[in-house]
Amino acid sequence: MTFAQLGLPAEFIGALAQENITAPTDIQRQTIPLLTAGKDVIGQSVTGSGKTLAYLLPLMLKIDTSRKEAQAVILAPTHELVMQIYQQTQRLTQNSQLPLKTVVLMGESNINNQIAKLKEKPQLIIGTAGRILDLIKKRKINAQTIKTIIIDEVDNLLDNTNGPFVLEIIKATQKDRQLAAFSASLSDNTLKLLHEQMKSPHLVRVNSQIVMNPHIEHYYLVSEQRGKFELLRKLLNATTPKQALIFLNDGQRIDLLCDKLKYHHHKASPLFGNMDKEERQKALKDFRQGKINLLVASDLGARGLDIPDITHIINMDFPLEANEYIHRAGRTARGHRHGICFSIVNPTELAALRIYQREFGITINPVHLVKGKILSGATKDHYHKSAAEKAAVKKKSVAKKSSQTTKKPNSPAPKHRQTEQ
Repeated sequence: MTFAQLGLPAEFIGALAQENITAPTDIQRQTIPLLTAGKDVIGQSVTGSGKTLAYLLPLMLKIDTSRKEAQAVILAPTHELVMQIYQQTQRLTQNSQLPLKTVVLMGESNINNQIAKLKEKPQLIIGTAGRILDLIKKRKINAQTIKTIIIDEVDNLLDNTNGPFVLEIIKATQKDRQLAAFSASLSDNTLKLLHEQMKSPHLVRVNSQIVMNPHIEHYYLVSEQRGKFELLRKLLNATTPKQALIFLNDGQRIDLLCDKLKYHHHKASPLFGNMDKEERQKALKDFRQGKINLLVASDLGARGLDIPDITHIINMDFPLEANEYIHRAGRTARGHRHGICFSIVNPTELAALRIYQREFGITINPVHLVKGKILSGATKDHYHKSAAEKAAVKKKSVAKKSSQTTKKPNSPAPKHRQTEQ
């Protein structure tokens, strides 16, 4: 199937071609016709499978650019994902010459500047739920004109503190609005909440049996907690990644890990939720431009990142929830590229690792490091001497010590007599 068969006009097809996008992905083929027809949709597919374009293309087709009012809202959990969606929208707008006006609304940004931009009557709003709800309550956004709401990374938005904000935004709009939600993973709670808000939603699951991107190789190394950083250093030296995302569960430890990496001459920057917006933007810009090749991140900081050149994912901490493993690993192997995910686990985390393998239908292979090389197997046991060899060495050592103990000290050597003439 082609984009033309999906009903996209020539100007959109040409705009996509300028980004070397010439054929729709599975999630796009299945959801674009439904969204174009005005249906409520829940879409689930692996990370990097083209979910953003799956909802953005029919949304841009639906918006009436002659009407100077807000017609659609896209909600995302993080500033970085909001900006990625906005940048994709801008590329399509410019390349197709569509006169679409879009505004970005996020917390931690100057609200007065955002209110001024809303006075320019944008048709599409992209932002975080808290700030958009705030501006709806301040009557700066007329929710009654909004006909479409898209929720990106819906499992993250509905399963945490943003959930009530999202539901309030939906409640503020008219009942005949269209609602669509996308993610790589969907919890039972997320599905329940969506079904309560939607009208006979179409659930589209691509590769529902294997939700992990099949182009990713998975490996783990075993280390006690105190030895993880040293193992990380050796792993980085052995793999020399072009670009790598290193994950920690605790945002407070991210700066410390970055400092350690810099001390050992690695180019690294932190990325986590509590950083200033300018600091996060600089870290991402440096990473995209190749000024640094290591980004040390929390799950919140890296949620939804789409950076095509990421070759490696390294879990310094094993993710606290199974779905986060999908999202972490999915930052690599974007599109049809290949990637590698390493997890440095302590012995207590091995049980969770086995659960993830079973749940996602993947194999996480054990490896270890020897003299700067990555070798298969979780331990170095096959490099050790056999039990019989060890016993022989031990016996020889005991015998040697025994002989040294019983041997008398050497007496001085006798002086040589002078030979008589």
